[in-house]
Amino acid sequence: MVADAVIYHPAVSHFNRFVATTVGRDKVLRTLQYFSRFLAWYLYRTNHPATTIAHFDAIKKNFGSVRKALRLGKFVEHFKAAAVAADSKSLDPVLKALAVGRQLGYATYLSLDALCYLDQTGIYKFSAGARLQKEAYRAWFAGLACNVVAGIYTLYGLTQLAKKQAAEADAEKKVEEKKLEKERAATQLQLVSDLADLTVPLSALGLVNFDDGIVGLAGTVSSLIGLRAAWAKTA
Repeated sequence: MVADAVIYHPAVSHFNRFVATTVGRDKVLRTLQYFSRFLAWYLYRTNHPATTIAHFDAIKKNFGSVRKALRLGKFVEHFKAAAVAADSKSLDPVLKALAVGRQLGYATYLSLDALCYLDQTGIYKFSAGARLQKEAYRAWFAGLACNVVAGIYTLYGLTQLAKKQAAEADAEKKVEEKKLEKERAATQLQLVSDLADLTVPLSALGLVNFDDGIVGLAGTVSSLIGLRAAWAKTA
């Protein structure tokens, strides 16, 4: 009876739906990957044994490689999203341009990332493997930068709209205010995630001198935000 209660519990069904998605598995692996990166840095700074540090360093590298494999072919999805955004007649012109830029940035990043996976696993070695990885980070940075600007622009628009509606005491407007607040909270959370993610390409490209502790923690934060969203979608 106890076993049946556990097996048929709604939480177990939710978990099964979550891990059945590629996004769900990726977010779990990403959280572990970046937290391991932070732990490897922390253990090194606190003079722990090299064998302990190597354990978390291996988790970081291996999970990173697995995630690259899970992303193979995903660039097609982003190229299509860029085309859909470009054809949209309803999007704000600024958001439309930023959406196209974001999707093209991500698509280019994932295309180059797939080549890097082939190089790093030895399936096919490229003479310019290191350069491919650098260009992939540049493309990711471009996509994230577009998303950050879009987030700031959206927040500004929502704030102005909220101020306008606050002056009206209409009952319908109160409902709209709640919807705006919810949208603003979601936009703010996404902005935090994007800003945290920016530490990775900025550090990899040498544009900002972030150590592995900062990058690891920032990556863990953005991963947890993404994991939470993926979990909610499979509820």
